[in-house]
Amino acid sequence: MKTKAFRAALPHTLPICVGFLFMGASYGFLMRSKGFALPYPVLMSMFIYAGSMEFVTVNLLLSAFQPVYAFFLTLMVNARHLFYGISMLEKYKNTGRKKFYLIYGMCDESFTINCSVTPPPDVDKGWFMFFVTLLNQCYWVAGTTLGALLGSVLRFDTTGIEFVMTALFVVMFLNQWEESKDHRPALIGLACSLLCLLVFGSGGFIIPAMALIILCFLLGKSRLERGNKK
Repeated sequence: MKTKAFRAALPHTLPICVGFLFMGASYGFLMRSKGFALPYPVLMSMFIYAGSMEFVTVNLLLSAFQPVYAFFLTLMVNARHLFYGISMLEKYKNTGRKKFYLIYGMCDESFTINCSVTPPPDVDKGWFMFFVTLLNQCYWVAGTTLGALLGSVLRFDTTGIEFVMTALFVVMFLNQWEESKDHRPALIGLACSLLCLLVFGSGGFIIPAMALIILCFLLGKSRLERGNKK
């Protein structure tokens, strides 16, 4: 049963493997360039396992201790997982103890596969989703470990490596722009971010911007839904 599920899950995760190894290596290398010992990026990848938030955490660890700010920033950055979780309630039924890991290990890529791919009839759905989630996390941790090890050996000027996170979000934005016919949510996000950047400055605009974006989406929910139905 487990072997069949593993074999069925593996091909679906291989495209993700390439991206995770590269991004994970960038994160591991960034952590080492900031002076963190090898266990830090590896353990953070294992227990935080939220790519964008892990990059953000680098600066949080190096700045003044602000637990409330860190809490709300994490909540805003990963708020989409609230909706992921709600949509997966039905799929995670009857998965037994595997459900706990499926909830913990859900990321964008694992959600996409587990939500859209139907395993073969002779493959247990719970084990299929489990191996999709496990493989994707293994790719991320492996990439991070590789990057951290390279960061211990290679010595060169790493100025600007933090831009990898910015590049990640830009690519995600462009991908969503191309796939979606309705660009109003993207334009709302840009407008709110720009407004908060002007008001609060580059050091404190993220949380107000994300709060304003969420507020705009909630207030304009009915209009956005009508626009998507047209």
